[in-house]
Amino acid sequence: MNTHPVYIIGGQRTPFVKSFTSFKNDSTQDLMTYALKALVEKYHLQGKQLGDSAFGALINSSVHWGLARESVLGSGLSPYTPACFIQRACGTGLEATLHIANKITLGQIEWGAAGGVDTNSDVPLSLSDHLRNTVINFNLKNLLSLRPRDFKPLAPAIKEPRTGLSMGEHCEKMVKEWKISRLDQDSLALLSHQNATKAYTEGFYTDLIFPVRDIVKDGIVRADTSLEKLALLKTAFDHSSAGTLTAGNSSPFSDGASAVLLANEARCQKESLTPLARFVDAEVAAIDYVGGDGLLMAPTIAVSRLLERQKLTLQDFDYYEIHEAFAGQVLCTLRAWESDAYAKKFLHRDRALGPIDRSKMNVKGGSLALGHPFAATGGRIVAALAKLLSQEKPGKRGLISICTAGGMGIAAILESV
Repeated sequence: MNTHPVYIIGGQRTPFVKSFTSFKNDSTQDLMTYALKALVEKYHLQGKQLGDSAFGALINSSVHWGLARESVLGSGLSPYTPACFIQRACGTGLEATLHIANKITLGQIEWGAAGGVDTNSDVPLSLSDHLRNTVINFNLKNLLSLRPRDFKPLAPAIKEPRTGLSMGEHCEKMVKEWKISRLDQDSLALLSHQNATKAYTEGFYTDLIFPVRDIVKDGIVRADTSLEKLALLKTAFDHSSAGTLTAGNSSPFSDGASAVLLANEARCQKESLTPLARFVDAEVAAIDYVGGDGLLMAPTIAVSRLLERQKLTLQDFDYYEIHEAFAGQVLCTLRAWESDAYAKKFLHRDRALGPIDRSKMNVKGGSLALGHPFAATGGRIVAALAKLLSQEKPGKRGLISICTAGGMGIAAILESV
């Protein structure tokens, strides 16, 4: 079967804001539709029929079971554009992009859209088992058996079901294992805010973010933060003297949505679309976090496999987009790539992948500063990296690495055209 190059045409996203603030009255469905509609408007896709589309969310309710398809129907695209729902936790946006890219590569479709959304402000609440069974099997005897505690709504917990620990608690274990200091974590968080602030000053995000009502920029970037201010924050997960993760060096609960447009060369010519970058390849991986592996370390394996298949080294990149779920998680990943022992045990390599040039990492800010609406982060990164690469000569590369809940990771390579 002949394969076809896949191009990133561009992306659009909402501003990312702290949960329970500016988007508190917008549903998951609303935000995803906003993002896709903005993509349609930017690239003049009104009435156009895409080959397929894929969108997802980590937190979604049964009310929005048709999230992907309903977003298409509300976007201005032709109603003959299909859509599917995809979920790989925090890697959902990138996984959706990979799904569409693979279809284009195989010649099944010529173009498509991908993305994701999450909003803790629209978190679904469940009934207790007793109350739900009573409502479904209604009778007086069951009704009289209800107690006040049965009426307490159940919100989804951001915890790993098999360990009962939150992602932050797992990351605390990781930074202790890798001996990552609080100062190093705060320093990375500060750099994220500084890079994001500079990017805004330069106007980098002007054509990547569309306004939602009067909200025109991310609400989390702090131009005035400092190491001194970050050092004053209390620890968030381990409250003992050994704790190092804080609200300042952990990505905040955020609301937002993103969408990207992909196409093959023929469709680019037909629609007069100018590609920003080429989607080269991607890889997913998982680790045994229940058995003791670090919950957020799977991207180290995904990247290693990706490099091996593409016959590249970790140093063969001009940009690195490493998702900042926690500053500590990023630093653990970098240190693992520099470890011979880790390479032999987990990557099945004789020696470490080696260090990267950190001046090339998250140069326009990362999730610590910009925010992290779980499923929307992949689309944000793909669109921003594609724009960065569009400013370079052909052949420049960018590496994406995203950790996810469940002990998984996803990585991808983009290249300038």
